[in-house]
Amino acid sequence: MSARQSRPLRVVQVSLHADPLRRGARALLAAWPTLSNVAAAASRAGVEVTVVQTAAAREVLSREDVDFHFVPGAHREWTRVYDMVSALSPDVVHTQGLSFPRAMRALARAARGAPVLAQDRGNTLPVGWRVPAWRFAHSALGGVAFTSQEQAEPWKRSRIFRSDLPVFEVLGGSTTFAPGNQADAQREMGMYGDPCVLWCGRLDANKDPLAMLDAVEVAATALPDLALWCCFGDAPLEAAVRARIAASVVLTRCVTLLGTRPHAELEMRCRAADLFVQTSHKEGGSFALIEALACGVTPIVTDIPSARRIVGQVGSLTPVGDSAALAAAIIDFAARDRVALRVRARAHFEHSLTYDTIGFELRAAYEGLLQ
Repeated sequence: MSARQSRPLRVVQVSLHADPLRRGARALLAAWPTLSNVAAAASRAGVEVTVVQTAAAREVLSREDVDFHFVPGAHREWTRVYDMVSALSPDVVHTQGLSFPRAMRALARAARGAPVLAQDRGNTLPVGWRVPAWRFAHSALGGVAFTSQEQAEPWKRSRIFRSDLPVFEVLGGSTTFAPGNQADAQREMGMYGDPCVLWCGRLDANKDPLAMLDAVEVAATALPDLALWCCFGDAPLEAAVRARIAASVVLTRCVTLLGTRPHAELEMRCRAADLFVQTSHKEGGSFALIEALACGVTPIVTDIPSARRIVGQVGSLTPVGDSAALAAAIIDFAARDRVALRVRARAHFEHSLTYDTIGFELRAAYEGLLQ
């Protein structure tokens, strides 16, 4: 038995994403719970995990058998991060995001022969002169992780990834949201509807809220008590959305724009809903969709690779931009046994979408790289 086989797999998870608020270590972990929850899940799966996170100041914390090293480093100035990675002598380096091409080769050097796994965070393919630069940078990778393996295909077609680069399916995150009493949640949130439909997402071209409104208008004609509740952050299409609602008697009656809501409030709003709608053209891996399923909400979403992986068999997947199909799905699922739907959605979450699921997926990816 080799020395490596006689001890747990040693992995360094690296995050180069800078905190614009420059918070301290404890505040940052509270604000970014996925960072610590994913690391803890991999630890529970039998991996020795250390996290290296860029930060405003040097700090070290330990939580759930995971050491967190907060290392000062501004954009593209990550020498101390690389030094820390090298000092930790990892078997595998796992870095978040594909948007730091210059760091990939530096991390590979710091890893001193250990493979580097880069995980997609909904990153966009480069174009023009960036393509050969990114191709060179990513040639140092040992593997990549996406919510769905299918998401790697455009990267391989562009030859940013070599054709034989291993691709692993790993969820980007999960949630601690849980089901609750729907009637209580509706009273607390002031939500209602038959069905009660929830939207959580930006009002932009990729999320396509106008296609969603077209579908809801048709569905609400057949379901006069339908109510749609829209939570959103960035909203470049807000004026167009408001104009579309104002031009329709049906939408004016049934749509409420809630705007930006505290994240902690979204659990109660998910508990209040019957259906969750999403009309995205692409998603790295929708946290909002996972949160809805955790609360037992049935998803009515577009048929894109990440959604196929997340939804499984417990909701509806409709073609992108097909408002008629989306409307038909809303009408169909509104007529089904909603108690049974809630039980099924939550069971799917517990089986396929928890943090422990991520931990086992990560361990399989790490071991796959070393094989």
